[in-house]
Amino acid sequence: MARRRGKLLGFIILLLVFGAGALAAWFAAARWAPPRAQYPVQGVYLDSHEERATWPTMRATGVDFAYLLATTGSEARDPDFQRRLAAATAAEVRVGAVHRFDLCRLAGDQAGNFITNVPRDPDMLPPVIELRFLDSCKDRPGRAVVLSELATLIAQIENHSGKPAIVKLGKEFEALYDISSAVNRTVWLDRDFFPPDYAARPFVMWTANDNRMVSGLDGPGLWVVVRP
Repeated sequence: MARRRGKLLGFIILLLVFGAGALAAWFAAARWAPPRAQYPVQGVYLDSHEERATWPTMRATGVDFAYLLATTGSEARDPDFQRRLAAATAAEVRVGAVHRFDLCRLAGDQAGNFITNVPRDPDMLPPVIELRFLDSCKDRPGRAVVLSELATLIAQIENHSGKPAIVKLGKEFEALYDISSAVNRTVWLDRDFFPPDYAARPFVMWTANDNRMVSGLDGPGLWVVVRP
C-alpha cells in the first residue's frame, strides 16, 4: 500500500512540474517580441472590429503604431473605424488601415468600400491590402485574373491614400499565386517567433507573434515589427 501511495505521489508531482513548465512556456510565448535592438519599431494589428484598446496605455508600453482592419471585400466594414482612428491618434499612436481582399468580389467594388470608410488623411500610415483565403469565398481564379484585379485595387486605393500600398501575404495565398514576384510593393509576412521566408522578396513588416498579450489591450493581439 505504501509503495502504491509513493508511486501515486510521484506521479502527481510529475504532473505538477509538467504543468508548471507548460504554464511558464505559455506565459513566455504570450509576452515574446523580437528585440528592440534589431527591430526598433513595433506595433499591433487589430484584425477584428471589436473595441478593446486603451490607446494611452498601449502607447506608454511600447506600441509605436497600429493597423486596424477597416474593410473586407465589397461590403464588410468597421462602422467605427474613424472614431478608433481618432482615439489612437490622440494617444500619439500612428494608424494605418487594412483592406482584406476577397477573391469573390470585383476589385472596383472593393476599392469603393475602402474609400468610403477610410478618410483621405496624409498623416495615416500606408494602406495595407491583406491577401488570404477567406472562409466565405471558395473561388480560386487563375493567377492572371487575380493579378489584374489586384492591380486595379492597388491603383484605386493608392490614388485615394496618396501613398504606395503594402501587401500583406498569407503563406497559402502566396504559395498558390506567387504575388510577391509580380507586384512591386512592400511585403508584410507572417510567422510566429521565426522570421518568415516564403515570399520572393524580403519582408519589411513581420507578424512575429499572433497571440501576444499587450498592456492596454483586452485580449491578445497580433504583434508586428518593421525591418529597419
